[in-house]
Amino acid sequence: MRKDVTVGAEPRVLRGKNEARRLRVKGMIPAVLYGAYKDSQAIGVSPKEVNGILHSKSGHNTIFNLAVAGGETTPAMVVDTQYDPVSSRLLHADFKRIDLEKRIRVSVPVATTGEAKGIKLQGGLLEVVTREVDIECLPDEIPEHFVLDVTELMIGQSVRASHIALSGSMKLLSPPEAVVAHLVVLRAEAVAEPAPAAEGVAPAEPAEPEVIKKGKKEEEGAAEPAPEKKKK
Repeated sequence: MRKDVTVGAEPRVLRGKNEARRLRVKGMIPAVLYGAYKDSQAIGVSPKEVNGILHSKSGHNTIFNLAVAGGETTPAMVVDTQYDPVSSRLLHADFKRIDLEKRIRVSVPVATTGEAKGIKLQGGLLEVVTREVDIECLPDEIPEHFVLDVTELMIGQSVRASHIALSGSMKLLSPPEAVVAHLVVLRAEAVAEPAPAAEGVAPAEPAEPEVIKKGKKEEEGAAEPAPEKKKK
């Protein structure tokens, strides 16, 4: 979405850690501007202004005016950022020049509205599967977000990317069959317990396995008597 916001920038001739420190002393951070078949340019910008854009409703999809001192003023978008892993301070940003006459690809957030009927009538649970979809459109027609109504959903039903209402130059790039949200069953897994023994009857003990031992042949049956000696 294009906004009437201008972010000031100053060109950078030098690069490296010393230049980055010099910029931060001035309350700025290093950045790069590129795109639109023009040479890339090293610049310095205010992290406060960049964060203000990123934290707006349109976020990374915001198109604003980037004015480089002594140089060009061009529509631009924030396409990449680098933050300090400890302090979460913005350290660096990349900007892309935007040609307002050419379609661009963007990811747009998707939200749901309404309470699905199947929640009260069937005890279902609404599960959101997809939170953003990819579209292609002219820069001036980028929406802040899409909204899908889930009021009529019953268990087993869903709303998909193909249900999103597109307008103007918008073209859906995400798979049309991609599920945005669906209503599922709440399943409680019961743990099976052994049946209680009858009153006054002790629970049966587990039978011990029969052990068959192999012994000598004499031990398997009664020994035969020895033959008597004949008297002479």
